Amino acid sequence: MAGLSLRRTRLAAATRELVREVDLDPRKLIQPLFVVEGLAAREPVPGLSDVWRDTPESLARQVEADLAAGVDKFLLFGVPETRREQSFDHGFTVAQIEVLRRRFGSGIWLAADICLCAATSHGHCGLLNEARDHVDNGASVAALVDYALACATAGVDCVAPSDMMDGRIGAIRTALQAAGLGRTLLMSYAAKFHSAFYGPFRLAADSAPAAGGALQDRASYQIDPARPTDARRSAQRDADEGADILMVKPGLPCLDVLRDLSASIPLPWAAYQTSGEQAALDLLAANGLGDAARLQRETWIALRRAGADMIISYAARRARTLLA
Repeated sequence: MAGLSLRRTRLAAATRELVREVDLDPRKLIQPLFVVEGLAAREPVPGLSDVWRDTPESLARQVEADLAAGVDKFLLFGVPETRREQSFDHGFTVAQIEVLRRRFGSGIWLAADICLCAATSHGHCGLLNEARDHVDNGASVAALVDYALACATAGVDCVAPSDMMDGRIGAIRTALQAAGLGRTLLMSYAAKFHSAFYGPFRLAADSAPAAGGALQDRASYQIDPARPTDARRSAQRDADEGADILMVKPGLPCLDVLRDLSASIPLPWAAYQTSGEQAALDLLAANGLGDAARLQRETWIALRRAGADMIISYAARRARTLLA
C-alpha cells in the first residue's frame, strides 16, 4: 500500500501528543512513606533518591512538602522500635495515622500497609510455629486482622495487606464490616512475588528475615516468579473475598502478569514499582547512563499500558518535575 505511512503521526510533537493512547496523570501515583519509632533524625534510604526513613516530626513536614509538590496519596509503613513474637503493639503506627488525619484531614488519601515483618523479631510476615520453621497461617491472619482494624479505626482510607497469607482478605473484610468500618477500602497485594527487587525497602522498614533462622527467605508464602498460575488463583480468590483493589508486585518484571490479570478480573489494579526497580533507575540517572525523566516516564507508561490504574512509586513526589 503505497499511501500507508505509520510515520506521519510521529513527525510532529503536537501530533504525537494527540494520538497517544496512554497518558500519565500524577493523580494516579501513590507515594510510600516510612515512619520509624525511636529515630533521632530522618535518614535517607540507601539506593533511593529523595526517599527517607522519617521521624514522626519529619513525616508531617514531608507530607506537607509532598502536597506542595502535587502529591496527595500515600502508602504508610510504620516501623515500631520493639520487636515481638506475638501480641503486637500497633500504637506507634496508629498514632502517626491519627496525627496525619488530624493535620491534613480529607486533603490526603492515606493507605496503611498491613504486615508484621517490621514488628516481628524474626522479620517474617506472620507468626512462626513452635518449631520456628513455618509461618502459621491462621495465627498470622488473626494478628493481621487486629492490625487492619487498628489502622482503619485510626482513620486510614485504605488497608493494604502485603503478607500473602491465605484467607486474610476475607477475614479482614468480615472484621471491617462487623466493626462498622465497611467504607474502608481493602487493597490486596494479590500477586506479590518472591522477588529480588525488594532490597532498599527492607533497609527502609528494617524487615529482612533474621539470619540464622530455619526460614531464611519468604519463598514459602510469596509467589514463585515461575508460577504465574498462582498469581491468577490468588488474585481471583482475593477478589471473591472482598478486595476493592488488586495489586501486582514487582511491577516491571511482571508486566505480563499485570496485563493478563487486569484483563480478566474487572477490579481496579495497582502496580508497585518496587524499591529495587527505582534504585536501578536512579543509579542509571546518577551515573549519566540515562535521563531520569525519560526513564521514569517510560516505566510508568509500561505499567499503565499493561493495565495498572494506579502506580505505587518512590518517585511519585518528583512527578511534577519528571512529567513536565
